[in-house]
Amino acid sequence: MSDEQGADRHKDMALLEHYCEQPGCTKWGAFGFTLRKTAEPNWFCMEHRPAEWPPRHA
Repeated sequence: MSDEQGADRHKDMALLEHYCEQPGCTKWGAFGFTLRKTAEPNWFCMEHRPAEWPPRHA
């Protein structure tokens, strides 16, 4: 018996692409962070990522 019979499939199959937010940079934004749970994340490439990440529970 399969455990997946009652499981819902993901309805949104879109690929999310995040590019670096540094002006003029077109690289992949692999490093994302947000300061609050309700805020939109900021995305940066390896070269432009923040030198110091914000504290986790600030």
